[in-house]
Amino acid sequence: MKEFFAQYYPLIIVGAVLGVFAIIFLLAYLLIKNKKESMGFDRNIPDKEIVRRLLTYAKPYWKSFVFVLLLMVFSISYDIIAPLLIGQIQGMIKGAFELSSLFWMIALYAGILIITLVCSYVQAIILQKIGQKIISNIRLDLFEHIEKLSHEQLNHIPVGKLVTRVTNDTNGVSMMFTNIIVNLFKNCFIVIGVLVAMLCLNYMLTLMVLCFVPFIVFFTVIFRKFSRRAYRRVKDDTTDINTFLSENLSGIKITQFFNREERKLQEFQNKNARLGKSKYQQIFVFGIFRPMVYMLYIVSVLCLFFLGAKGALDGTEILGQVITSEVIVSFYMYISKFFNPIQSLAEQFNWLQSAFASAEKIFTIMDMQPAVVDSEDAIELPTIEGKIEFKNVWFAYEEEDWILKDVSFTVEPKQTVAFVGSTGSGKTTILSLICRNYDIQKGQILIDGIDIKNIKISSLRKHFGQMLQDVFLFSGTIRENILLRAEGISDEEVWQACQYVNADHFITKLSEGLDYQILERGNNFSAGQRQLLSFARTIVHKPQVMILDEATANIDTETEILIQNSLEKMMNIGTMLIVAHRLSTVQHADNIIVLSHGEIIEQGNHFELLKKKGRYYNLYTLQHRKEELLKQGA
Repeated sequence: MKEFFAQYYPLIIVGAVLGVFAIIFLLAYLLIKNKKESMGFDRNIPDKEIVRRLLTYAKPYWKSFVFVLLLMVFSISYDIIAPLLIGQIQGMIKGAFELSSLFWMIALYAGILIITLVCSYVQAIILQKIGQKIISNIRLDLFEHIEKLSHEQLNHIPVGKLVTRVTNDTNGVSMMFTNIIVNLFKNCFIVIGVLVAMLCLNYMLTLMVLCFVPFIVFFTVIFRKFSRRAYRRVKDDTTDINTFLSENLSGIKITQFFNREERKLQEFQNKNARLGKSKYQQIFVFGIFRPMVYMLYIVSVLCLFFLGAKGALDGTEILGQVITSEVIVSFYMYISKFFNPIQSLAEQFNWLQSAFASAEKIFTIMDMQPAVVDSEDAIELPTIEGKIEFKNVWFAYEEEDWILKDVSFTVEPKQTVAFVGSTGSGKTTILSLICRNYDIQKGQILIDGIDIKNIKISSLRKHFGQMLQDVFLFSGTIRENILLRAEGISDEEVWQACQYVNADHFITKLSEGLDYQILERGNNFSAGQRQLLSFARTIVHKPQVMILDEATANIDTETEILIQNSLEKMMNIGTMLIVAHRLSTVQHADNIIVLSHGEIIEQGNHFELLKKKGRYYNLYTLQHRKEELLKQGA
């Protein structure tokens, strides 16, 4: 026994060192495992489910993936055969050397290398093309799903978060299809092929190499746990900083106006530092794992030289096999071929964790069920007359904090109905409910006698034209913003709509007319001009019901006159619903509904309500006095 220890004590020391490292990693894992819930350790979606859902996007391209796998078989031939050829050359040099035989061996080596390079190149091109198609499909599905979410759901998700999901996270998943999956298979094939070749060459040395496999598996499992946590933190902090940027760059004018640049800079620095810390943790995790795998590689090589030297120098058999110099050379290369894929697997696993973290974020959004959806028997509505009925409608944004309480009214076709009342009385909510931006909790809303829940949402909304106080204009030309890329509408119709709503007054003064470029959010137009463009955008699509929500707020007197003239024209088109604080806007309405705390307290036309001397009378009198005082002050 003493003699055995004396001969093999270096191997025993190596085993002891690896055992110590294994215990340290195990203790670290157990320590983290107890804290995983507080540290955001676990995923909400299991890896198997993520893989299954991602592979559904790859399924249409399975033939291309099979072809890539076939190419892979040829591309790994170099890794399997090259060490054998080098070993043969070593034996040839040691024995009866013939130059012609050497040339043949070199030619064979070069041929295998060329085949491998060509196969790898074709494989990479195919994967890039497939990967971009798959990511494009994921991005389209995600964007389409976001479009289906209700207003309530979108109000609870920051815009920056959605932007991150559609851009950064889909790019993170892209690596999986263009690189990771196929290379995972390739490296697995190389490891298996190398093991088979080593077993055929010398099973004793192969058993020695296999002694390191349990440590590799153990370290990989531990690394997987730490890597997952690190990548999840990076993704969360990246989303947080993108959300901050999206909001604060949009509101940077307010920041400058109130001199809050330093405060916002400090907030950004804090978020940036948190992201940097997460990145450092990610690098630290990987910086420990890869050197550990490399250490196993170096130790295995030292063990090879130790055992090989004993066998070659002493000329003794080890487990019935003699170790020659050719075997040592080939095994030296095979060990490198065995551990290099494992090191690559570590790096690819690093990317795999990133892809899984990104995919989880994407699927979390896609798993959100739209709160407002079509019923199974929903119908198309080709045309509508414009009769609208509210029957005992109750609605709350949050649980039973009722915004509308048992509201009932009827709007006849072609009527103009106005809703007035103090802020928070439920005016804008009524307009949102008619278009099914939200679903009511109790009661019924009918269009031409049909419950709106029985009408397809797209069919319902195409009959409505909405003109809001905060007009949103997209980057592009005036024509594109009016059409919103609808087809079948001529320039003549666009221009007629502009003339109808008096938008032609300022468009004709622009050098490029309808082709004039609008900046982001319409920042190169005044509020009144943006409003007139929204009127034209509504009119050109010929809606049967028009909705105006504070459309005359915050505009100058000259533009207000143009808008009032436009409104009088539009009242003759179809049913019109108006919300306005300026009661001068609604004086000509057929019916004025006065709301207070979600309830209708009075309704009638302008003169009827003045005679009642109720809430409307008080509001009108107060506004009239205010206008008189402003005129006197002017």
